[in-house]
Amino acid sequence: MREQRLHANTAMLRRLLLVAVAMFAFGFALVPLYSVFCDVTGLNRDEAQVLARNTQVDSSRRVQVQMLSSNRDGAGWRLIAPTEAIAPHPGELVMVEYELDNLSDRPLVGRAVPSYAPARAAAYFKKIECFCFREQRLAAHEKLRMPVLFVLDNRLPADIGVVSLSYTFYEQEET
Repeated sequence: MREQRLHANTAMLRRLLLVAVAMFAFGFALVPLYSVFCDVTGLNRDEAQVLARNTQVDSSRRVQVQMLSSNRDGAGWRLIAPTEAIAPHPGELVMVEYELDNLSDRPLVGRAVPSYAPARAAAYFKKIECFCFREQRLAAHEKLRMPVLFVLDNRLPADIGVVSLSYTFYEQEET
């Protein structure tokens, strides 16, 4: 009787170990499997990535895009926007660079928050790459050039001839 119990416990332990190994293998394979699934079905693919591959540029019109930045008085940094406005065609892939300068004697961690004018233009301003997607870390007195890669959607209403993109940089507690 005791041997039967010991044999049953050993068999159960083996099954549990096999289940644990199988669960670990499944968890390890889940990320690449999910990626393949999304590629096959087209699910969870960012609309901005689709726009980046879009070759349908509306060359019949241009939209003036003003790049702006806002700096708080007494802040330990300076965010500098590109100095000249640009005038891309809707559907055209555009890259601009902002500059962030840490003016302080200590490291800086922060995040930029965008705003748009007119506000309804935000729905048509598709950022593919932006420094605002993640926090920025700068050493004392470090300068950083930060790209913004975007496309103005072809569906931008014709009555919007000027779009302003402004960033305000906020310091965050270091995590």
